[in-house]
Amino acid sequence: MIMTARETSGTRTHLTVMPATGRNLEGPRLMQMNAIRATLAAALLTLAAPFTLARAEGETIKIGAVLPLTGGIAAFGMESKDGIELAVEEINAAGGVLGKKVEVLVEDDKGDPADTTNAVSKLINTDKVVALLGSVASSCTLAGAPVANSAKVPMVTHNSTNDKVTQVGEFIFRTCFIDSFQGATSAYVAAKIIKAKTAALITDVNSDYSKGLGEAFVAKFKELGGTITSEVSYQQNDVNFSSQLTKLKGTPADVVFIPGYYTEVALILKQAKQLKIGSVFLGADGWDDPKLLELAAEAADGTYIVTHYSPDQKSPEVEKLLKAYQAKFKRDPAVTDALAYDSMYVIADALKRAGKVDSLALRDALAATKDLKGATGTITINKERNADKAAIVLKVEGGKMKFVESVKP
Repeated sequence: MIMTARETSGTRTHLTVMPATGRNLEGPRLMQMNAIRATLAAALLTLAAPFTLARAEGETIKIGAVLPLTGGIAAFGMESKDGIELAVEEINAAGGVLGKKVEVLVEDDKGDPADTTNAVSKLINTDKVVALLGSVASSCTLAGAPVANSAKVPMVTHNSTNDKVTQVGEFIFRTCFIDSFQGATSAYVAAKIIKAKTAALITDVNSDYSKGLGEAFVAKFKELGGTITSEVSYQQNDVNFSSQLTKLKGTPADVVFIPGYYTEVALILKQAKQLKIGSVFLGADGWDDPKLLELAAEAADGTYIVTHYSPDQKSPEVEKLLKAYQAKFKRDPAVTDALAYDSMYVIADALKRAGKVDSLALRDALAATKDLKGATGTITINKERNADKAAIVLKVEGGKMKFVESVKP
């Protein structure tokens, strides 16, 4: 008899016709069986063709995004989601990538490293994404990166600046600068712009981001001739900083560097104002969100921020982003919007150069990214899979973040 097997693999349907076994068939019976075989094969091919075509027409390029949509830094996650959404809309409206539409599957990691690990695993093993975008917090990305690297699926973080992130492996990339540069730039701002001779630090003891930035700041500030008067710490979700601030007030410093996120920073600034601490306060990109100005109010005035982007910078890419955000979201993009938006374009550009939807080819194309113009600057991925980009210095005045200068690596 003839056995016909229908095998489905991925989005294609394959037909395998098994040869007849058993005794030899001759004469009329052989002719009859050959006719049946041909008819059956033709019928199956006719049925299979529309099914295969329909699956091909519905194919998309799946990319996963792991973001903190809830939790203490949810504003960063929601802004990232908006930036990715806008970029995908523009990419698909322009014809997609390699003739296919881009589809982004978003998972909420709540800003929790354990949830990041689970989300990355799900997107790779269940959803079969070709690449990952995220996460925001360095501690979260450091938790998820080993999963992606082991699976050989490229992971591109737009916002995790801790130096160790891309050191996890050759499939981990970032499109932002790193903390050793950001911390050194913060020290430059303290010494050269604020003209500080002494500095104090307030760091989050459980944050890789905060600790890495603090170490880089201290090393560079001392190199520039400055003195560290005191270092105190807190934990994420703390709300009372009176003991830390009282200690700082007892050993006054020209500048206080806080490498933390806007939620705790806003409270620290308000409580420092109440205690009449006269130091200039300085922070990094974790401060850079409209929520800081909303929560800290006038207590934020006079502070400095080292970050990735300013809408005050004049470039065609910035102007395009501002116009698109006003049209779609009725607001200006924050820094995390811009970083996520650019990162989605970095992945799309790499896919085009890879020439196929394949994680290994995509990894090589990402590594070869050079001089890609974005809203947050011109992006080149170096041999450590980090982006060589300038840092932006902002000063808060009158409840607004104003551009001061750009600092190149």
